[in-house]
Amino acid sequence: MSTVSRLNPVKSLANQIYKERNLKHLVEKFKESSAVDRFRTNIAVYERTVHRLAAAKQFQLIEDILEEQKKYRDISKEGFAVRIIRLYGRVGMFDNAQKLFDEMPDLNCPRTVMSFNAILAACVNAKKFDSLMKLFRELPIVLSVEPDSLSYNIVIKGFCKMGSLESAVSMLDEMEKKGILTDLSAFNTILYGFYGKGRLDDGQDIWKRMEKNGVIPNITSYSTKLLGLVSFKKLDEAAETVNEMRRKEIKPDIFCFNYLIKGYFDDGDLEGAKFWYGEIEKSEFGPNTTTFSLLIPFACDKGDLEFAMRLFEGVLVTSCRIDNAILQNVLDNLIKESKDDEAKKLVELAKSNKSRQYTLKLH
Repeated sequence: MSTVSRLNPVKSLANQIYKERNLKHLVEKFKESSAVDRFRTNIAVYERTVHRLAAAKQFQLIEDILEEQKKYRDISKEGFAVRIIRLYGRVGMFDNAQKLFDEMPDLNCPRTVMSFNAILAACVNAKKFDSLMKLFRELPIVLSVEPDSLSYNIVIKGFCKMGSLESAVSMLDEMEKKGILTDLSAFNTILYGFYGKGRLDDGQDIWKRMEKNGVIPNITSYSTKLLGLVSFKKLDEAAETVNEMRRKEIKPDIFCFNYLIKGYFDDGDLEGAKFWYGEIEKSEFGPNTTTFSLLIPFACDKGDLEFAMRLFEGVLVTSCRIDNAILQNVLDNLIKESKDDEAKKLVELAKSNKSRQYTLKLH
């Protein structure tokens, strides 16, 4: 055994599992490793392994490794059982999650509002929306627990995913009646539901209600508001929203800027889009793949090859991964305009880029 393995056997076991390519062998190693007490505290290896098996649609193998956990004394600890319930929920295996939840008393494991919230979240993640309200109304009586703010937030998230936004708002009403804190998370979830559906007036009503309740909007709140405004081409209001953010010392992030660029893109206004690209350059956030994927074709279509070249160079400087065809489009337009020297310069720059090699041609 290596020095590293002796010093950190759990890390060594995890690395073996990560490197195993054969999924059945992976499951065997996971089961063997689970016998080590400290391994069972490694949340990351559980999440990563379950995610990998789910990506391969090996749900029986997921059941094999998670059911194995019931034989260890940890299963009598609510936190450990909740982890298993959440893992089942995240990969859509709600029946397994509910089975473990129902078995907890037989496993000498207490069920409090923590496990109540876990089964609600598993229900939402697995999109078993028809069971959500039944669980929410009936389980507190069975468990003798009171739903907390997290319980309501989970249900609100479920209603928003269902598109039942009025029901989500009714949960806010219920929270207020019961004196449960209506926090930022709940409001942001509902804001995204309304603004995402283009229901700007309803979104504004929720915004006012949030402020009335003394809940201060954060970057997520504003980003969601920008999404709604831009979707309906209310670009002046979107720009003013950014100004409001700055007045409140909330820095717009790359998502905010990209929403604005998309708005001007949809409006066919390259100059407006260029302005917000300039704002990105002045901010602490660099442009990303979305930024370049929107702006480079836009600049080419509008015949602004100088800006397209600037963006091309920006891709290389920031090491963003972008479709080869987008950069090739810049070269094709330069050649078409007899700007051969500029095109050759960009090809040389691309060749010298070490983060990614592009297959660009000068036709």
